[in-house]
Amino acid sequence: MKVTFLGTGTSQGVPVIGCSCPVCSSLDFRDKRFRSSIHLQIGEISLVVDTGPDFRSQMLRAGIKRLDGVLFTHEHKDHTAGLDDIRPFNFAQQKDMPIFGRQQVLEQIKREFAYVFSSKKYPGVPQIDPVEITEKAFSIEGIQITPIPVLHYKLPVLGFRIGDFTYITDTNHIPEESLKLIEGTKVLVLNALQKTPHISHFTLEEAVDMAQKIGAETTYLTHISHKLGLQEEIDQELPSGISLAYDGLQVTLP
Repeated sequence: MKVTFLGTGTSQGVPVIGCSCPVCSSLDFRDKRFRSSIHLQIGEISLVVDTGPDFRSQMLRAGIKRLDGVLFTHEHKDHTAGLDDIRPFNFAQQKDMPIFGRQQVLEQIKREFAYVFSSKKYPGVPQIDPVEITEKAFSIEGIQITPIPVLHYKLPVLGFRIGDFTYITDTNHIPEESLKLIEGTKVLVLNALQKTPHISHFTLEEAVDMAQKIGAETTYLTHISHKLGLQEEIDQELPSGISLAYDGLQVTLP
């Protein structure tokens, strides 16, 4: 399995429009962050977790030419807004795109992209096959996926575990029952918004504490704000085995 970080930024991305702080002005490519998303290549199967506003640019930059399905963590715009750009995959593959999400996520998508689900469709709209998932394990093309329920303040969000890899974004609370589902993970991805307290995201300190509690061999931090600091400086502050992810980073698991 190869994991590609398509985006590692928070809802505004980095740089932030109109901001001239040291991070937004940085020339380090690692400090340029699209909205958070990952691509999973598992054998011949190609999956994406979340289609934020930067989805088109992410697909082009990563050179992804085939997509077999989209997993949604939750319904916020910075995780769904780019869904219309699955159209080239519809045309190339001549099939509807399966999208997997909780009921409330699919309902929100149907409201936001009402033209996709209209009884009188405009020619060329995305062809989507919504698949409702719950907190129970499910499979895509034989790939076993375990949802990891977490809370984004009061909003239910799903992380996903596939084999020894677990991806969790947009959370500030992981219940004990969910921690049990993560046990034995070798590569963990966890959100770390900034250093100061936030109502719905882990701070850097909270993310590091949680990563050490989970005990994965390697942890990458994502969903990063410009307020967190420069990649080069923050990486030097982090314990061994924990680092900031960055756009374009690839991780391969057996």
